[in-house]
Amino acid sequence: MTDITTKGKAEIDVAGARELARRIIENVEKVMVGKTETIRLAVIALISQGHLLIEDAPGLGKTMLARSLARSINCSFKRIQFTPDMLPGDVTGVTIFNQKVNEFEFHPGPLLAQVVLADEINRATPKVQSALLEAMEEKQLTVDGVTHRMPVPFHVLATQNPVEYEGTFPLPEAQLDRFMLRIDIGYPSLEQEIAIMENQQYVHPIESISPVVDAADVLLLQDTVKKVYVDNLVKQYIVALVRPPGTIPRYTWAPPPAARWRFSAPPRPVRCSTASTLSSPMTSRRWPGRPWPTGRCFPRRASHTARTAARLSPRYSKLSPSRASCPVNKFRLP
Repeated sequence: MTDITTKGKAEIDVAGARELARRIIENVEKVMVGKTETIRLAVIALISQGHLLIEDAPGLGKTMLARSLARSINCSFKRIQFTPDMLPGDVTGVTIFNQKVNEFEFHPGPLLAQVVLADEINRATPKVQSALLEAMEEKQLTVDGVTHRMPVPFHVLATQNPVEYEGTFPLPEAQLDRFMLRIDIGYPSLEQEIAIMENQQYVHPIESISPVVDAADVLLLQDTVKKVYVDNLVKQYIVALVRPPGTIPRYTWAPPPAARWRFSAPPRPVRCSTASTLSSPMTSRRWPGRPWPTGRCFPRRASHTARTAARLSPRYSKLSPSRASCPVNKFRLP
């Protein structure tokens, strides 16, 4: 498998990274009409090296979002339709004995792609789910005792249909933690539905879009995200959102510190809010010219991140840090 590197690519600053992210978003918008915020969240998960869980009704564009994103960044794309009778080998690949060369050969499965759409992941058995989630967390998979590294960049978009749950295997809380964001797409407005009909009258827009960046550009974006400045006050704000239940009564369960500091640098919400500055330009008044994820941009992303990081009590089922009753308001930012 060919490794993608940034060799030959010049380093980019935050302004250059923001421009790359803007080009990706605008290109995907040609397919996903009126879903700018959804596309931004998908790009945030991508450049934060996270994964995305989409929960919504069938026919709202979950597959189109994954396909258009993969085509925009010129990465390989595979779609896996999960069913209860699938086996782990159907996802990871199998080892077959080749009689001509008298040795075993590995035939990779659809999981070994750069952008993977795991459609209706909750219809697969826990054994198959664990094979997918190992690749998401460890960036590798093991088949017959042999470890195979995942391609880079590696991004999983998983879907769940909330229409009916008969014959499904809901993801446990520990497995939901593998996803950085958990979002929905939502129904289009009347004007947007008309625009969708007009766009698809002759040919589907997915067939007309072309790549605007490549895999090496995505790796540069992911590297730039790590260098964006995050103020200590924002870090305190994030930690206050994801505190153990003995400190803040909003949670019936909260992840341990090891889960919050998954990436050994800042916690995942920090990386997510940092990435949002690339797709949503913001400049701090305290430090002119320095991108700063402030309290005005973080709560929207936090509401999607916290849904996968902690089990909220019914009182806080819809997390909104701007509410007056929210204990983190003492960290309100300018």
